[in-house]
Amino acid sequence: MKNKIVVSLLVVVLLALTVMSTGCFFDQQGKTAGEVNRDHMRTLRVNQEQLMSDIDEALFLDKPSSLSEKQLP
Repeated sequence: MKNKIVVSLLVVVLLALTVMSTGCFFDQQGKTAGEVNRDHMRTLRVNQEQLMSDIDEALFLDKPSSLSEKQLP
């Protein structure tokens, strides 16, 4: 029983080391830190724009009211 636990832990550790050494664990290989930062900033900006668009649509702020006397172009 104890031998099975030791073997299982050894297999898990070897698997973890294999994954870490193949590049799946480390930071974005093939991209510079600036490129990764730019991608993250773009993702945050797009997410914020979509969130604001959803809020505007929920509050009916995305189009002018039909009750207004002013005509908008």
